[in-house]
Amino acid sequence: MRLSIWPGTSQPYDDILEVARHAEATGWDGVYVADHFMANAGPGRDPLAPMLECATVVSALGAAVPRVRLGSLVYGNTYRHPAVLANMAATADHVTGGRFVFGVGAGWQLNEHEQYGIELPPVKQRLDRFVEALEIWHGLLRTERTTFAGEYYQLTDAVCEPKPVQERLPILIGGGGEQRMLGIVAKYADIWNTWGKPDVIAHKSGVLDEFCARQGRDPKAIDRTAQALVVVDGPLPELPAPVIGGSPAALGDVLSQYKSQGLDEFIVPDGLLGTGADRLKAMDTILSLTRAA
Repeated sequence: MRLSIWPGTSQPYDDILEVARHAEATGWDGVYVADHFMANAGPGRDPLAPMLECATVVSALGAAVPRVRLGSLVYGNTYRHPAVLANMAATADHVTGGRFVFGVGAGWQLNEHEQYGIELPPVKQRLDRFVEALEIWHGLLRTERTTFAGEYYQLTDAVCEPKPVQERLPILIGGGGEQRMLGIVAKYADIWNTWGKPDVIAHKSGVLDEFCARQGRDPKAIDRTAQALVVVDGPLPELPAPVIGGSPAALGDVLSQYKSQGLDEFIVPDGLLGTGADRLKAMDTILSLTRAA
């Protein structure tokens, strides 16, 4: 099971770089960056909290950290035209020397759309647009020219050059909706990602397998990745997102569950790992527990 770190972009870039360099030096497999422009609105959240931009951070890390894979988790389709994003992804793959994971999603965070005047369509229309975008990404990143006549996007004999360094730039799709999203994953994704503890991931992975069977696709062709907030040693807070750990022994047990059910990659958000030397120590503990799982 691969292990990757997900440093929050609300912290200074130097802190993000410290986390990425430590992951690089100690044997982690990847670093992911979220695509948001501000904190999600809600009680206890600072509406003026800073947030660094995803694509810029990915490219900066790609130049500064030479070994680990780097990915977006995930680019929101609503924020950019898919042809523009395809060119950004291809460029990131060149900057990283073929180490980029192109993570994409349908988009969801309301306050970003409201403040910036970006349309956030109803869920069905948002997913319809996302499917069109996936057709475009498959075309632009993997074929010489792309013509596409959709309801929301139109391309005419379009090029995206240079192509990515990787012959098949991996497309990661983030989402766990069992009515439609996992069907989209089954058709278009090289990698699937969602939040969840082992039982949730096992269930949704089974649903994904069913969608793959309906479409005649080998479910093993899609890597399974997941994340949960991690507490190495301390009380588990009550949060909307899943939280695992509490002690090294408890954390090791949960990591073993992920691994035994066939998870290909576990991704660790750094939000509950502390700062500075405490965070690096926590990363070392998580790495050793994962390797022992």
